[in-house]
Amino acid sequence: MLSRVYRSGSQSFTHRLLPWVQSTTLSRSCRVQPSAIRHVRSWSNIPFITVPLSRMHGKSFAHRSELKHAKRIVVKLGSAVVTRGDECGLALGRLASIVEQVSVLQNQGREMMLVTSGAVAFGKQRLRHEILLSQSVRQALHSGQNQLKEMAIPVLEARACAAAGQSGLMALYEAMFTQYSICAAQILVTNLDFHDEQKRRNLNGTLHELLRMNIVPIVNTNDAVVPPAEPNSDLQGVNVISVKDNDSLAARLAVEMKTDLLIVLSDVEGLFDSPPGSDDAKLIDIFYPGDQQSVTFGTKSRVAMGGMEAKVKAALWALQGGTSVVIANGTHPKVSGHVITDIVEGKKVGTFFSEVKPAGPTVEQQGEMARSGGRLLATLEPEQRAEIIHHLADLLTDQRDEILLANKKDLEEAEGRLAAPLLKRLSLSTSKLNSLAIGLRQIAASSQDSVGRVLRRTRIAKDLELEQVTVPIGVLLVIFESRPDCLPQVAALAIASGNGLLLKGGKEASHSNRILHLLTQEALSIHGVKEAVQLVNTREEVEDLCRLDKMIDLIIPRGSSQLVRNIQKAAKGIPVMGHSEGICHMYVDSEASVDKVTRLVRDSKCEYPAACNALETLLIHRDLLRTPLFDQIIDMLRVEQVKIHAGPKFASYLTFSPSEVKSLRTEYGDLELCIEVVDSVQEAIDHIHKYGSSHTDVIITENEKTAEFFLQHVDSACVFWNASTRFSDGYRFGLGAEVGISTSRIHARGPVGLEGLLTTKWLLRGQDHVVSDFSEHGSLKYLHESLPIPQRNTN
Repeated sequence: MLSRVYRSGSQSFTHRLLPWVQSTTLSRSCRVQPSAIRHVRSWSNIPFITVPLSRMHGKSFAHRSELKHAKRIVVKLGSAVVTRGDECGLALGRLASIVEQVSVLQNQGREMMLVTSGAVAFGKQRLRHEILLSQSVRQALHSGQNQLKEMAIPVLEARACAAAGQSGLMALYEAMFTQYSICAAQILVTNLDFHDEQKRRNLNGTLHELLRMNIVPIVNTNDAVVPPAEPNSDLQGVNVISVKDNDSLAARLAVEMKTDLLIVLSDVEGLFDSPPGSDDAKLIDIFYPGDQQSVTFGTKSRVAMGGMEAKVKAALWALQGGTSVVIANGTHPKVSGHVITDIVEGKKVGTFFSEVKPAGPTVEQQGEMARSGGRLLATLEPEQRAEIIHHLADLLTDQRDEILLANKKDLEEAEGRLAAPLLKRLSLSTSKLNSLAIGLRQIAASSQDSVGRVLRRTRIAKDLELEQVTVPIGVLLVIFESRPDCLPQVAALAIASGNGLLLKGGKEASHSNRILHLLTQEALSIHGVKEAVQLVNTREEVEDLCRLDKMIDLIIPRGSSQLVRNIQKAAKGIPVMGHSEGICHMYVDSEASVDKVTRLVRDSKCEYPAACNALETLLIHRDLLRTPLFDQIIDMLRVEQVKIHAGPKFASYLTFSPSEVKSLRTEYGDLELCIEVVDSVQEAIDHIHKYGSSHTDVIITENEKTAEFFLQHVDSACVFWNASTRFSDGYRFGLGAEVGISTSRIHARGPVGLEGLLTTKWLLRGQDHVVSDFSEHGSLKYLHESLPIPQRNTN
């Protein structure tokens, strides 16, 4: 039945819908020819009709990122999603959230359809209530306790429950959709309705008319009259899938209506390679036809007609028909409020069914390879790790022509798409490669005494000694933009520290990154640890990578402040090392040297303005205004074509000032500079603490007392006296290279080199020691004696 009659002006649309009301069937615009029935392909033992009808929307989407283009979408709500845990009544909060998400997508211009369960549960609640009310008080009082319990939970026939619950369920959906100014229409079908061509044609026309009128069809099997399901009746040589549960109904509807996407919501996260809850169960991100042979299916859902096996069979049938499918959890309180919209946005939710297998390993497989490769790398001798890095340094110079050729391709493709500062970051040169090679050799030299270094030795008791030693962090994920030179630097640091490494570079540097990664793996191969460093080349979104908390131990972003902020926001349970902004300050004191100021300002701002350690705000003591020194600074900036933004106080001193700064907390990353006036070193420090990013800040002065005050009181990762901000760099600090500059206050701060990629573990060596021996009446006493640390030979 239809839940309402739609009118346009005075003309009723009832006559258009009447054929469907009488038959409640599906239709097709063309008949299935007998010749088409014979063209059957199968996965495993499941035969399907190849082309049940001509499909104009083409093949299913190959990648999750394409799901955002889905226009027509079917959302199937399983019984476990719609009903409460007691299986009596509906989960209203969860249902309201689902309706909200469907409404959001509908209002975006998509065509949404629902296949819903819940009529039986809703009817069960109503009928139980009616039965209890019909019992007289005397019957209730004279019933035994056991009989009272049975009366409180009566056994009801499912068809009767469905009959009692359909109208209430639809009324609930209508009330919820009305809140978003969306109309809904109910459609009930049975398996018998699919065998009559006329009925199928009627329903097809009805559904298209509803979608055309921006109405959400809500489809369900007519459980009040449906016959008992015959298990696997659709698999015994029959070329069409039968409607025996809402999974098969959703698949049938999706294919018949040529939908782009079918979302199947259940009470599990998706498809697992073994029953969910078992120790070795892993969520399958992408499922391909033929993979079901390697999957062990568990028990059915607590209230559903079919288990995961039924969902997979229905999903594969829909996939073959050209509809993309995602199976996901619609009951988890942390994700159910946005699970549907997340899927449509292409986020890594549930299991995505695809016919296109990637050429290489999945990112999960790469994470496992990096983990195992990193553990092997950590067991190598320090000399072997150093040999790998030396070999990589040699390859950077030996293969210079091939590297520069690949980089040239990136630059040509990026021309006109990237701003000048980003193009400069993207560019490689012979001098850059030579500098990289020198830095890598520095890392190799410093790696001799890194992993396994003893930091502390303590004698706990006689024959019970404790050691604290350095160990790798585990698997690092480094995400970088427009910086192909970052790849060998980070790879060398990971190799030296024995860490596995996942690299995600920007697509603008794909050619450069590819050859640099190949050279890195060539160097790793000399000691059989090629897989320790992995380059992620799939269409993996950064946000999805940040969710791999069981594979990644530390995320290090290298790029724009926006990238870092996005990663810090997206990372769930994984520490992020880095800085979101590089707002570096330089304070010119009243006792600054005239000869030093312009030189230091020029180098800090103009040498490489796109760098995170470039000068962004110049603080000038008030006494220097209208002096020759001040004029020299302005003249130099004008010659270097630096655009000046005036701070509020600086602007107040000028009759004709430059453009006033919009924000004192700005990282320009270009030839732009904010100038502000302060009255003292203390005011300069206060300004830095209020508007800076705790990255790098500098004082220029000849007064040692003032300089030391500045150095001690500025709370930044790097604080300099009479030196350029550009010295804030791992290579210039003698670290060989850096994975980034950290402004956090734990673990590592400032340029993070080899030491920042290590953590520690404790080694305790005893002789049958037990804690009870150290009790009040025990035979042993704690000594806690510090022992000398053995010196390692680093030659």
